[in-house]
Formats: sequence, C-alpha cells, structure tokens
Amino acid sequence: MAGFRRERAGSAVAALLALSACAGGNFRPVSDVPVRIGKPYTVRGTTFVPAADATYDMLGYASWYGPESGGRTANGERFRPDWITAAHTTLPLPTYVEVTALATGRRIIVRINDRGPFIKGPRIIDLSRGAAAQLGIKAIGTAPVRVRAIDPSEQDRERLRHGKPARDLPPVSPDVLRNLRAQLSAAGY
Repeated sequence: MAGFRRERAGSAVAALLALSACAGGNFRPVSDVPVRIGKPYTVRGTTFVPAADATYDMLGYASWYGPESGGRTANGERFRPDWITAAHTTLPLPTYVEVTALATGRRIIVRINDRGPFIKGPRIIDLSRGAAAQLGIKAIGTAPVRVRAIDPSEQDRERLRHGKPARDLPPVSPDVLRNLRAQLSAAGY
C-alpha cells in the first residue's frame, strides 16, 4: 500500500510539473538569436511555408490580440501583451517590421515573435495590445496597414527586446499615404 501511495504521489508531482511548464515555466530568453524560420505547417487546412524575405512589403489588415498573457509565443518567449510585438504566418522569428496605419500614416517598429493570424482574408499581421495602442488602432480592432521588413538600429532592437517602444518614426507623407490606400483599394480590400 505504501508503494502505491508513493507511486500516486510521484505521478501527481509529475503532473504538476508538466502543468507548471505549460503555464509559464522554461520560457526562451528574449533574444534575436537564433533566428528561427521553421518548417511548413498547416492550420485549418491552409499550409504556411516560413521563409526569410528581406524585401517583404505588403498591404493588408492588422488585428490585435492580448488575452493570452503569459502564454508561450511560437519562438518560445513569454507573451507579454503590452510589449510591441506581433504575429506573422511566415516571416522568421524574430523579424523586425515597420507597420504603417493607412488611416493616419502613423508608423511604428514591431518585433515579430509569434505565428498568426490564421483567419482567411486580407489580415497579414496580429499586433500585441501594446503595438495596437502605439499604432493608434486598439479601439478599432482591425485596420488597413502596410507591413515591411526592416533592419532597425541596435538601439531600437534593444528597446523592443526589453518591452519598450522603438524610437518614434515620422508619419508617411500625404502623397505616399494616398498611393498606399489606392493600391489597397485596387487589390479589392
């Protein structure tokens, strides 16, 4: 009988350790190395093929997410909803992107450390709550954006790796903004 209790107690401890690992243990430190591209994966019948793309420059829609606080991102870091991060389906983890709100021309630098959005349609990026607030789209929910891969300064990288926003970027010019809106409209969005 004592052996049975020890075995049950050992099983209970193992189960608790497994649950604690899922709930928040053993996160990868926030770092830019190694960069992870990953293997192709399928979500809801759609296959995504991660790849490096230094020329990535897309128009579409951004949404934001935040209730997953404390969860693990696709690259193993702890998800912090107030940090300036995002999810993308195929760019390497991490990748830095400039996100421009097409309604206002406001631009921010964001660090991609997760995968998503997995909704069919023109959504190309899921922003953290902090990134959506900094871009000025948190109250809207989804917004038209331009997302392009960039190579920011080490100071901007360091700030983002520590949960702080990168330096402020000037908004795009009204002429460029009109052009981007026209391109998005021509694409049928």
